[in-house]
Amino acid sequence: MHRIMNAGRSMLELVLLMAVGLVPVFSGLLVMIYQVEVKLAENAAISVQEAVFSVDQALDRVHEVAARALPLAGQTCEQAKEALLDQVASRSMLRSLTLVSDGQAYCSTTSDPLSVLSTLASPGRLVTLSSTLQDRNDHLLVNLYLPQGRHGVVATVYTTQLRTELSAFQDGLTLMLDFNEHYLWSNGDSLSGMRPSLSEFNRQADSAQYEYRVVGGYAAGYTAREIRESMLNILPSLMLVGLMTGAVIYFALGRVRNRTLEAPEGHH
Repeated sequence: MHRIMNAGRSMLELVLLMAVGLVPVFSGLLVMIYQVEVKLAENAAISVQEAVFSVDQALDRVHEVAARALPLAGQTCEQAKEALLDQVASRSMLRSLTLVSDGQAYCSTTSDPLSVLSTLASPGRLVTLSSTLQDRNDHLLVNLYLPQGRHGVVATVYTTQLRTELSAFQDGLTLMLDFNEHYLWSNGDSLSGMRPSLSEFNRQADSAQYEYRVVGGYAAGYTAREIRESMLNILPSLMLVGLMTGAVIYFALGRVRNRTLEAPEGHH
C-alpha cells in the first residue's frame, strides 16, 4: 500500500513538473504569435500610407510636365510639336504628350490614333489607366489629363516608376494601385486578368489628390510561414526555460519531501 502511494505521488509530481515546464513554452509561443500578427498588421497599415505618399510624388512630377506643356495647347501642331518632342526626350518616364482642344486630341508626340488619344481626355478624372494603350511589354500606361478652359494636355507615362515605388517595400507585403476599372502592382496589372493575393491583413489608403487607392496585404499562408519561422527560432530558448523551470520545481518538491520525512523523527 505504501509503495502504491509513493508511486502515485511520484506520478503526480511528474505530471506537475511537465505541466509547469510547459507553461513558459506555451505562453511564450502565444506571445510570439501575437507579436507576429501585430507586426504584420502595423506594417500593412503604415506601408499603404507611405506608398500613397511615394506614388503621389511620382504623379506630381507628371503633373509638372503636363503643366509645363499646357501653354502650348491652343497653338497649331506645327508650332507646338518641336517643343513637345523636346520635353518628351528629356524625361525617360514620359512616353508622350498630347494637346487637346474641345475634348479632341489634335497633336501628339506619338503615332497613336488621335481618336484613341481623345478618349484619354476624361473630364473629371485627373489620372487614369487605360486599356486602349499599352507599352511594348503589353503593360498599361498612366495617363494624366490636365485641362484649362477649352484646351488641355494628356501626359502619358510608363508605369515603371510607379512599379519601382511599389517594389521598394521589400518585406513580403504586396501593394497594388487600384484605379477602379484597372489596377497594377510591381509584377503585373489588370491586363493579365489576375489579381495578386492580398487576403491577409488587407489594408487600404486613398489618394485625395489623384483619385486612386493603394491596397496592401500579404498572400494567403504568409502569416503561417512567418509564425512557423519565428517558432523555429524561439522554441529552443523556450524549451530551455521550461526545463529550468521544471528543475527548480523538482528541487523545491524534493526539499518539501525531505522536510516531511524528517518531521516525524524531529517530533519523536
